[in-house]
Amino acid sequence: MNLPPLFAEQMKIQLGDEWPAFLQAMDAPAPTSIRFNFLKNSNWPENADKVKWEPSGVYLAQRPVFTLDPAFHAGAYYVQEASSMFVGEAVRQLLSEAPFVRALDLCAAPGGKSTLLQSVLKPESLLLANEAIRPRYQILRENLCRWGAPNISSSNLDSSAFGPLRGYFGLVLVDAPCSGEGLFRKDPAAIGEWSPDSVQLCSGRQKRILADAAALLEPGGLLLYSTCTYNQWENEENAAWINTQFGLEPLRLRLQADWNILEREWGYQFYPHRVRGEGFYLAAFRRPEGPAFQLPKLKGKSPHGFNLLPRKTAEQLAPWVKDTAALAFFENEKGMIFAVPADQEEEVIFLSRAIRRFHPGTEIGSFKNKDFVPGHALALSTLAGDEIPKVEVDRETALRYLKKEHLAIDAPARGWALIRHQGLNLGWIKSLPNRINNYLPKEWRIRMDIGL
Repeated sequence: MNLPPLFAEQMKIQLGDEWPAFLQAMDAPAPTSIRFNFLKNSNWPENADKVKWEPSGVYLAQRPVFTLDPAFHAGAYYVQEASSMFVGEAVRQLLSEAPFVRALDLCAAPGGKSTLLQSVLKPESLLLANEAIRPRYQILRENLCRWGAPNISSSNLDSSAFGPLRGYFGLVLVDAPCSGEGLFRKDPAAIGEWSPDSVQLCSGRQKRILADAAALLEPGGLLLYSTCTYNQWENEENAAWINTQFGLEPLRLRLQADWNILEREWGYQFYPHRVRGEGFYLAAFRRPEGPAFQLPKLKGKSPHGFNLLPRKTAEQLAPWVKDTAALAFFENEKGMIFAVPADQEEEVIFLSRAIRRFHPGTEIGSFKNKDFVPGHALALSTLAGDEIPKVEVDRETALRYLKKEHLAIDAPARGWALIRHQGLNLGWIKSLPNRINNYLPKEWRIRMDIGL
């Protein structure tokens, strides 16, 4: 691999005797790893090698074409680089006793660490996944939709826009935009974008985001800072800056010797010659204890940009949504209905008033006159009702559905049904007297040749 000369010199100094092993690893194929979604019917590959620090993570012997796997589209797993799964282990060690956590993934796209946080935190917790860049936010929303959990909300904001939420979160993850040195093997295009100036630019931008993030922590709250890079300016120096600038206490994690993760003064560094993964860095901090955040008393029950769905209307969702009594429903100005756990209703109302460009929970669907039109997110969520008609199809038919083609299948005589493959929901179809309509959103369709 042709590494930038200045980067190579930097790494020779950093690694010393390990430089030849690092260079050899950079010329080897990048491993492929996935993390299973235990909210869904996931089957582990036989004899798969497990990721040592993540119980739901496994390595694949070779990289398949994920686009041609219906289980991928159904959200049965997330394709995630193994080193970055270490975020989950940090949360397990540092927040294992917390029954309820308000968590923020501040730089969340494409969604791997958000879905990881959701799987590690208690299901009662509230998770807000935020992404500042609009196109990346759309990708984040799609991946959260596939994951299917009702306790994840999302927002499309710069970190500076979270001022009204000072002291609110018990966990803030800053997986900061970085120079991407740890992705050189996985993404060779990143090599051409690297320069010493970009490293310094990233380091400064990270400090700005970290300053915003530190203010959002409640007393005793946990800050996780991570990058996919190696250099000292973006990693150790920024971690030291967090401690000196904000007085946050650095936290240590328990490592197994065979993980082969390098412990630094402030955090933990992953190298591809040491672990079966890419370059990654993580440091953990805790805000000093103090008075707990108190959710302010809200004047009225109206969320900003939404209306609470009337009870009688919510009752009409019973054939579509499991246990409507355990959910709170919000409706936006376009008539789209969102569902969140009922015990988070006050939290969501507060968030809707505190920040803009906020999307609560799961998009359920909308009423057109008296008829309910279910949303794609409902099909992929854990909320879809058990009594909804379901049509199980083979892989070829599933892929034709995912290309948004017309289908010739046995389906209920009339009305809506979920199309499934191997017990996993893929989306909606609607049977009419003379045809079956494919309701996969057009922006979700497979565009490549599927070879059928």
